[in-house]
Amino acid sequence: MIIIAAARADKSSRNQKPMKSQNLKSHERQFTVPFYDLDPMRMVWHGNYLKYFDTTRAELFYAAGFDPLEYFKKTNYLFPITKTSTKHIVSLRYRDEFKCRAAVTEAEYKIVVDFEIRLIRDNQLCTRGKSEQVAVKYPDMEILFEIPDDIRKMLGFKK
Repeated sequence: MIIIAAARADKSSRNQKPMKSQNLKSHERQFTVPFYDLDPMRMVWHGNYLKYFDTTRAELFYAAGFDPLEYFKKTNYLFPITKTSTKHIVSLRYRDEFKCRAAVTEAEYKIVVDFEIRLIRDNQLCTRGKSEQVAVKYPDMEILFEIPDDIRKMLGFKK
């Protein structure tokens, strides 16, 4: 069960513009398509793109100093994925070398990460994606209405 916490409603926060990143955090990682990521048509199975996104997002967080498991152990805050989207443009194939780039674009009420996958050989755009995460207080499973300040700062955002 998920409980939604009551929002803090003061006049100054109601009229604020969305927070912009002071220092956009991004990370890029290279991959080579392995045989076991292929479908029967010898293209990367669509679910594996999320694996590439997740690996790159995790490295982005670690590079920013944010380890979600260690943060959970200290604070009991979880950061589950609440939404993903993927736009497939050109299919990856066996042994394709590609780069996946992840960039944090929002970190006030939720953490939003945009993704791009491009072939290394010609920089061809293959896939775009996005993920959204919220902060949840465990064990009550209470959704918070803001990302904690320390996480926001690690990800390049100020209030």
